[in-house]
Amino acid sequence: MKIYHNPRCRKSREGLQILEESGKDFQVIKYLVEVPSKEELKSILEKLDYKPAELVRKTEKVWKENYKGKNLSDDELIEAMLTYPKLIERPIVVTSVKAVVGRPPEKIKELF
Repeated sequence: MKIYHNPRCRKSREGLQILEESGKDFQVIKYLVEVPSKEELKSILEKLDYKPAELVRKTEKVWKENYKGKNLSDDELIEAMLTYPKLIERPIVVTSVKAVVGRPPEKIKELF
């Protein structure tokens, strides 16, 4: 199990706490530092059963300044998230077969 985590985000910290309390083995990936590869991001989207647009944080300043109002393809949205990983919704917890966005953080428990 992996958690894509931003330590500065309260929801992400709450999600991490849920995992720590679960007793499950997991890996913490600080995705702003260790940006996922394109293949990894596509795999996460597939496990979430999300379109790229559903994973984008549209309230981020970088989204509003560079992308808002543009008709972007899925590939362009993925590239935007890889270029600006802050645009990736958080936290994301991934198993070998499924993933959830921890909003609310309790959703993470669906993976146990």
